[in-house]
Amino acid sequence: MVHVAGKVRRPGLVRAPAGSRVADVLTLAGGPLRGVDLTSLNLARQVTDGEQIIVGHPATSPPTNQAPSTTAPSPTTTPGTPGAPVNLNTATLAQLDALPGVGPVLAQRILDYRTQNGPFTTIDQLQEVPGVGPKKFDSLKPHVRT
Repeated sequence: MVHVAGKVRRPGLVRAPAGSRVADVLTLAGGPLRGVDLTSLNLARQVTDGEQIIVGHPATSPPTNQAPSTTAPSPTTTPGTPGAPVNLNTATLAQLDALPGVGPVLAQRILDYRTQNGPFTTIDQLQEVPGVGPKKFDSLKPHVRT
């Protein structure tokens, strides 16, 4: 089950067969709306159960100079905001890329690890991702969760 949001014909939950790729899920959601730029999505990447795919929205995070919220942060709060660690099992490429010290290559490695090995059961498993050494792990630990 994958949640497709954004600029697609039928946003919402999509039941996709095991091994489906982002392109397959977009087709199941009726396809992207006309004129939508898909370059921020890796259409060849396999999807995982419980994942969210956002179509047609820039991969940048909103400005951090907003006034603090008086409500508790929700699970969809922008990564990097205080009190909002990124869930390693549901994070998108853009959310992982927004973490301190993580670029698009390492973000893709984290997604690939998750696809190949299943969900993270502990934060410590992040150290098994190529490119995450002890220093990188220590800097990421406060910003991620399982």
